[in-house]
Amino acid sequence: MRANAYNGCKRVKGNIVARILIVEDNALNIKLFCDLLAAHGHQPEAVTDSRNALDAAKQFAPDLVITDIQLPHVSGIELIRMIRKDEQLAQVPIMAVTAYSAQGDEERIRAAGAQAYVSKPISVMKFAQTVDQLLEHRGDSAPTGESQESSANESDGGGGGGPTEAGGEEA
Repeated sequence: MRANAYNGCKRVKGNIVARILIVEDNALNIKLFCDLLAAHGHQPEAVTDSRNALDAAKQFAPDLVITDIQLPHVSGIELIRMIRKDEQLAQVPIMAVTAYSAQGDEERIRAAGAQAYVSKPISVMKFAQTVDQLLEHRGDSAPTGESQESSANESDGGGGGGPTEAGGEEA
């Protein structure tokens, strides 16, 4: 049983590229993410209540988790930590999505265990590129908080090691 799964995710027919769990409480964002992922051949599954997200992830066995950070009940940061502590899910790449990017968020997201983050409003192209990059590297590194650096999103100066940040034009 997938409690609180959003039924707006279209089922993909044919070969599925990846199974992607979306944890998001906003119906419009869920529809956007599900439609975009399905259009790229992925099988999206959405959970609207973060309290059910860990169990849903165990049942769905995703290749990638996309989670909002600002969630009621269980925050996205706490959910990321819970996933990283779970033996079954610990190696699954995580992309965090947030509308409220404050100073220090990048470090907190990375420290919790997400490999990438996307700022809302999302750029559809950068969102898709980040998903592809995470799926390409899904077995390459342990989830220690080190990020998959996006060549399209590299910063000018410095330092790498932070989550890939893809933001920009509104979708």
